[in-house]
Amino acid sequence: MSEIFYDLVSPDELEAAAAIEARSYPEDEAGSLETFRYRQAQAPELFLGAFIPAPGGQGNGRTLIGYVCATLSPDSTLTHDSMSTHVPGSGSICIHSVCVDAAHRRRHVGLDLVREFVARAERAARDGTAPHLERVLLIAHEELQGFYAKAGFELVGRSAVVHGARPWYEMRKELREPSADKSSAPAAKSEAPSAAAEVAHPQTTRAQGEQGQSSGTSGSDQGQGLPPGLWEALQQSSTRTRPAARLLSSFPNAVQDVVSDIGGDNTDGLPTNKYDLLCPRPGCGSIILKAGVASWVERASVQLDSPGQTIPDYLGALPAPPATTQWWLVKPNAMAFENIGFSRAVQATGPGGRKLKFLACAECDLGPLGWCEEGGSEFWLASNRVGYRV
Repeated sequence: MSEIFYDLVSPDELEAAAAIEARSYPEDEAGSLETFRYRQAQAPELFLGAFIPAPGGQGNGRTLIGYVCATLSPDSTLTHDSMSTHVPGSGSICIHSVCVDAAHRRRHVGLDLVREFVARAERAARDGTAPHLERVLLIAHEELQGFYAKAGFELVGRSAVVHGARPWYEMRKELREPSADKSSAPAAKSEAPSAAAEVAHPQTTRAQGEQGQSSGTSGSDQGQGLPPGLWEALQQSSTRTRPAARLLSSFPNAVQDVVSDIGGDNTDGLPTNKYDLLCPRPGCGSIILKAGVASWVERASVQLDSPGQTIPDYLGALPAPPATTQWWLVKPNAMAFENIGFSRAVQATGPGGRKLKFLACAECDLGPLGWCEEGGSEFWLASNRVGYRV
């Protein structure tokens, strides 16, 4: 496919990337548009697209058919924390997602795209544009290891990252020869290509490839360098202090300690959240909702997790419906949130009879934190699935 060329994905092309993602992954696991915007804003030089010329020069003259997106971490192996935070100037490129539109799979597009991404990183590390770069990391399911091996990745071993019931495996591609005085670091995980895209959580690598691909050359021999000054700007350390999230289980009186007035004094006659609500993942702490915005409601539980799914300790367990549990009700629309992400609508129906959408942290994609109904005006956060800024 000689017409394919590579370039960085621009902000106005993120909706196209999110649409490819939505068509390629299970409805409750696809990355959100909000997550894509965060990654592109934090590390635009690591959001590489494969394009073909648009028919008749429509739009900006090109059509996105696949992408690789990543962020940087100082860690030499992948963890939930290293995948959820971008640290400019770090040595490890952490790939979050590799995805090709279904119409262009089984044509070497995915493999050539990954090779192009790695080649650009190698050039940046070698020519001094980004001398801090040392490796590319990813995780993948067992059947996709062969796909990434063709792009030069080596298997490190089983990953500590947990998402869903299936294990993940780390794979790594070193960008330079390891020095004699340095021990080699663990690699990221990779998956062998399959006809369908594999699931990658907000903090894990998703990969979708083409089975039976041979190791051809990249569709482009002329990878452009990074924009002048971009790496230097990204190397400046962030001054943001991330708030610490306190879990509901740590409060002696549980929900009574986190409501403003247990008697209720807001316009609905319901108690409100006394503290800012945060993402509960250690190291993230993104502010989801400001204090006083949500109302405390006890109502029937909703099944947010798949049967047998393993969830981290900082996401509280919910009782099986119709047992009741405590929720934070947010309304009348999503603009009330400081930060929230949504899944695609799933087949399960909510109490109102419409399809459910799951809520997640828009910064690190941790979820489900709660739910809403498609097209609804009420948003429900589980009180034991958010952190509290005390």
